[in-house]
Amino acid sequence: MIKRAHIRHFLAVADSGSFKQASARLHVTQPTVSTSIAELERLVGSPLFVRDRRHVRLTEPGGAFLPIARDLEAGFRRADQFGRPMQEQWPDLKLGVIPSVSGPLLERLARELAGDFGIELVEGDDRDLRGQLGSGKIQLALTLLGEDEQGPCARTLLEEPYVLVMPETHRFAGASLVAPQDIAGDIMIARRSCEVLQQTSRFFTDAGVRPRFALRSENEDRCMRMVAAGLGVTVAPLSLAPAGTATAEIAGYGLSRRLGLIRGAEFPAEAEERLAATLEIVSASLPSLARQSGAAPS
Repeated sequence: MIKRAHIRHFLAVADSGSFKQASARLHVTQPTVSTSIAELERLVGSPLFVRDRRHVRLTEPGGAFLPIARDLEAGFRRADQFGRPMQEQWPDLKLGVIPSVSGPLLERLARELAGDFGIELVEGDDRDLRGQLGSGKIQLALTLLGEDEQGPCARTLLEEPYVLVMPETHRFAGASLVAPQDIAGDIMIARRSCEVLQQTSRFFTDAGVRPRFALRSENEDRCMRMVAAGLGVTVAPLSLAPAGTATAEIAGYGLSRRLGLIRGAEFPAEAEERLAATLEIVSASLPSLARQSGAAPS
């Protein structure tokens, strides 16, 4: 018999792409997750994952089983909540956030949403947050939007380029365009939570740039403050550039992102108008937020 634990373990592995990360997220041992997945595969009669050294990916039967598992988990969650008094429903809005959202933008969004909802913030990368949206663990996600994502379920807040961020005393401060070879001798700050880290690393390697690093960190605030302090330069979304830094486009690089809100199926329909009004307020405040962070308004 398929149990809820089987479903939770399957979704955790599918969303994280790793048995190790899934076990950490669920606070169980890795052998527990591995045994549970093996049992589930025996029960459904098909292998659900392809396993290799680098990552785990869904098989064709695993991909077909994924929406079924999400529906089952959502049903379990609704059953858990059935008959509970309203005061136990807090928070009524769980908002997922990727790490590279600027502090001023998140602060303004949270401030506006808190006027209508009890808010709990959940941090995670894009893949993790989309998985949690699908399983009903969060109702809203502030994350990256694909080119084909638009409409009521995916609302754009900000479109911006990834740029070179440098101390305001840097020799190229004030330049609008910098070639990668121009900063070949610069020390860099590595933003480990960057969504385009692999593409950026490959770009500089192809350009013959192999820098030294003063810091490698997933802490966005620490990375950007160390750039402002003069320890090095980095590549980041324009909105992350803090006071005390300068920005420039990188010749031949050309990556950009669209940041927005995705609402899940569990988002209350009666709150749609309030959410739309909130987004209008936050969108209108973006120029001032850019000045607050030190970035030039787009």
